[in-house]
Amino acid sequence: MSYFAIGSAATGAALLSRPCIGHRTIGASLLLFAAALAVPSAWADQHIVAADSAQVDCQASAKDLTRISLVEDEFASVSKISTGNSADDFSVVNEPVRGDIYLSVPDGFKRPMLSFFGTSKRGYVYKFACRIAGDQAVQLFVSNPAIAREKAAEAAPGDGAPDPQEAAVQLVQAMYAGGATAGYDMLQRSLRAVYVGDLKVQMIAEYRGADLTGKVLRIENKGKAPIELNEATVAPASALAVSIAEPKLAPGKVTTAYLVSQNGRP
Repeated sequence: MSYFAIGSAATGAALLSRPCIGHRTIGASLLLFAAALAVPSAWADQHIVAADSAQVDCQASAKDLTRISLVEDEFASVSKISTGNSADDFSVVNEPVRGDIYLSVPDGFKRPMLSFFGTSKRGYVYKFACRIAGDQAVQLFVSNPAIAREKAAEAAPGDGAPDPQEAAVQLVQAMYAGGATAGYDMLQRSLRAVYVGDLKVQMIAEYRGADLTGKVLRIENKGKAPIELNEATVAPASALAVSIAEPKLAPGKVTTAYLVSQNGRP
């Protein structure tokens, strides 16, 4: 077992003994990684994690084909030096459907290792150093963690941030619950009330964020007849989200309204 495998196994065992679920999860992953490193090289399938420009240490077949596949990617080109001697050179075939490459060496090939560069269609470059051994066909699967991050970013518009409308709804819910909200400065203050017809409107709290501002309004019916409250009654047309606790307000009654607008807009 390599030093990497021993270190991973030791660290994984230590983390597994801790009470934190997160530590135990990481510990289990490290033990699995150590087990993968300890697998004998005689196994035909090899699974390797490699970053851009990293060296991929692998094993190639001395008598049969060696298939190299890039997980969630494809080979665009392979760069290698040709010796000019067919008996001392290896061949590379790029399979166009899946984007894999197949390596083979001629009979009597004396070099102990195949060395070449591979460029992927996603723009990653890998240096391959494959030792030659065995008579069986070999498969090598190379995974790049950056591709998983790319795909996660593609699946989450705006780098995972909610769109303004969704963020406004979330802020309304937070204001309704009261208290502090992550990403917003809450100001508890009571501004001078203003009258809109028979309605007495007063802002009692404000939530200020980088993109949105939320306001909590106290609304009292000072008239003698019930008033139907709606978005147009309590908020400007530019508001992203509006919520009214009691839309039908009887005379002398008080309700609360929550409205959210984008910063820089009235």
